Amino acid sequence: MDRQYDVTLFGATGFTGALTAEYLARHAPAGFRLALAGRNRAKLESVRDRLAAIDPRWAELPLLHAEIEDAASLAAVAAASRVVATTVGPYLTYGEPLVAACAEHGTAYADLTGEPEFVDRMYLRYDRRARETGARLVHACGFDSIPYDLGALYTVQKLPRDAEIEVNGYVRAGAAFSGGTFASAITVFSRLFEMTHIAKKRARAETRPAGRRARAEVGTPHRDAEAGRWAVPMTTVDPQIVARSAAELDEYGPDFTYRQFMSVKRLPTVLAGAAGLGVVFALAQVPPARKALIKLVNPGGGPDEEKRARSWFKVRFHGRGGGRRVVTEVAGGDPGYDETAKMLGESAMCLALDDLPAVSGQVTTAVAMGDALVKRLVDAGIVFRVVRN
Repeated sequence: MDRQYDVTLFGATGFTGALTAEYLARHAPAGFRLALAGRNRAKLESVRDRLAAIDPRWAELPLLHAEIEDAASLAAVAAASRVVATTVGPYLTYGEPLVAACAEHGTAYADLTGEPEFVDRMYLRYDRRARETGARLVHACGFDSIPYDLGALYTVQKLPRDAEIEVNGYVRAGAAFSGGTFASAITVFSRLFEMTHIAKKRARAETRPAGRRARAEVGTPHRDAEAGRWAVPMTTVDPQIVARSAAELDEYGPDFTYRQFMSVKRLPTVLAGAAGLGVVFALAQVPPARKALIKLVNPGGGPDEEKRARSWFKVRFHGRGGGRRVVTEVAGGDPGYDETAKMLGESAMCLALDDLPAVSGQVTTAVAMGDALVKRLVDAGIVFRVVRN
């Protein structure tokens, strides 16, 4: 309570940011101290008007001036807030100044990044300072990577913790990629050399768990006979996040392996997807083509409410260890927008309000919030369940 605001949301004038603001307006408890931050006051006032229409208590919602290029304004926001949540990406382009401010002022930070290079760079530059100040820097608090990170945690809790554990995640979704996710993916494709270099540098700098192993592996494409579907390896940030949680927490056992796959019904879909990805990857290497690709899907836009209402996701986790097997599932609605806004909103409130482990530095959602966030998400309508023991 030593800070003026419980949560300050940065980026509320964008599409996903506005959804997050609306989610907080509907679900924040009485007495919750919310603020919005950005550089365009007129746009912030428009968002505030929408929130006041949801609940009159937001009519006087504080609006804070903050710009990525203005370090002093970001420092003021961080110093006044228990938690700063941001939807402003691509994070490799716009994210670092806010991370730096939160690390310096001991402020919890939450974002929606799915960019491995950004996560690794922020670890190398700010983890040590965040540990000194008590800041919790929590990346990937949306569809990247909460369903996988907390789903893997939920799964290993059903298995003996003194045995070697293996978990495979199978992802299905009926939804369009968000514009922000697409823009981040293009950025990643254009920087594979830099991403690999930074990943190796982080691997050399990180302390490994004593007497334990935790790793993410790229699986092999295969036919899942039980599901009657094809499984295609996913080389996203999610497996890395899961492995980092496993390195920090004893629940994952002495030897933990995680693999993640996209579950696809028809082989032609797999082949067409691979061909399309190859074309996008090639175009991302050429700056003019890269800019044109990003413009194809407006990072600040998104589908209408009706289309989002038809969208869904399911992630099934097949875990085994100590002679036991378990299948669990994490499922919800529209992953790219509605559920991502819900996940970020609940993460921000969890960091601000809940009794959490005394950790600091760059940490994952499982390490920073774990079961407390799982409970919040279940209460908010996201499914965590055991399918089969």
